[in-house]
Amino acid sequence: MQAGQPHKFKWLHLIISILITEGIAVTASIFTISQIPVWYVTLNKPSFNPPNWLFGPVWTILYILIAIAAYLVWQRRNGSELYKKARAAYIIQLILNFSWSAVFFGMHEVLGALVVIGLLWLSIIAIMYYFSKFNRVAAWLLVPYLLWVSFAGVLNLYIYLLNR
Repeated sequence: MQAGQPHKFKWLHLIISILITEGIAVTASIFTISQIPVWYVTLNKPSFNPPNWLFGPVWTILYILIAIAAYLVWQRRNGSELYKKARAAYIIQLILNFSWSAVFFGMHEVLGALVVIGLLWLSIIAIMYYFSKFNRVAAWLLVPYLLWVSFAGVLNLYIYLLNR
């Protein structure tokens, strides 16, 4: 395909991208769901803590946006160093996203989770930067993710401060 030509939409690639990101979400939920009624409810939380029912829908939407962004970049993959960096940053972001649930809910390490979410925030900035080099829409699709993780980081900090 020559430069400037639009890329053909590929449903299978989009579905794979969604399955990868939602797979991370489902796996991370193993740590989360069982701990909400047992451990999470016992924590002191700030007044701006959203209701528990809100987290699932928000994360589902965010994972879909992440998957679409990844799909848009995947469609423009070219084997360049820039693409390899974008792919590596994306994988690191997925690992950190999963790790936060494991550390916070699985290990009950609120401070450790705060460190992880800080690294996750930086990795989102990185993928937005790299994705923008391939597709600006892909980078913009990650803005809600960055905003939510920013909020989650503040929430994580307050939970740490209120429970130490």
